Amino acid sequence: MSIPAPRAVLELLKPVTWFPPMWAFACGVVSSGVALQERWWLIIVGVVLAGPLICGTSQAVNDWFDRHVDKINEPNRPIPSGRIPGRWGLYIAIIWTILSLLVATVLGIWGFLAALFGMILAWAYSAPPTRLKRNGWYGNSAVAICYEGVPWFTGAVVMTAVFPDWRIVAVALLYSIGAHGIMTLNDFKSVEGDTRMGLGSLPVQLGVERAARLACWVMALPQVVVIALLFSWGALWHALAIAVLLAVQGGLMLRLLKQPKALAPWYNATGVTLYVSGMMITAFALGSMNLMAS
Repeated sequence: MSIPAPRAVLELLKPVTWFPPMWAFACGVVSSGVALQERWWLIIVGVVLAGPLICGTSQAVNDWFDRHVDKINEPNRPIPSGRIPGRWGLYIAIIWTILSLLVATVLGIWGFLAALFGMILAWAYSAPPTRLKRNGWYGNSAVAICYEGVPWFTGAVVMTAVFPDWRIVAVALLYSIGAHGIMTLNDFKSVEGDTRMGLGSLPVQLGVERAARLACWVMALPQVVVIALLFSWGALWHALAIAVLLAVQGGLMLRLLKQPKALAPWYNATGVTLYVSGMMITAFALGSMNLMAS
């Protein structure tokens, strides 16, 4: 059996997908309120773990178990195109899983447990018998937690070495809920293949128009709650800034709903950028409260 080229392996790990969990990890770091220079080397380890390792593993796992679907949706991907030959896709997924968990041991017990939880969800999303992606409600929830909640939690716990304040956990959970809507938008590009292969993504279950409306509400409502919480915690300017970002997202959503399938990539580049900007503003608000020092 031939060995895949490094370029094909890198494509399998999809570097373009690493940014969301790395950004969420950075939000967790900032939200802890701990000075960055105190644990800078752990921050580097955590960023690598969140992006190239755990997220990369999830992409390899997904591509291996989705290789038949990708023959329809994305035939040029490394596995269906033959650039990752034989069972190398599975081998890479297993090797990257082991490597990720070994690196996670550096982050302490809570950091390791968070990484282990994220890895379990990554495999459960794509691999039988669970294969959560067969249902958009469960599958999108798993991905959203892996991309936003778990990295945010890990970033906070790496800086403090203790379980984070409940307000940090609550905000991480809220942004994870909102990310469910982002995952729904990502499913628009694969409606044909999902339909033929029996995968119940939300655009398949609800239709593209209804799924788009649901995605918009799911993205917007958690941000409304975050704004209310920040107001109640005294972070008025931060709350106002997120409210402005949400108002702009609302305008973009109105355009999205006119042609949801065609405009989903456009919204991902505009509205989602505003969404993740609000995440960092929220992180700075939490960090300024010195929650882990109280």
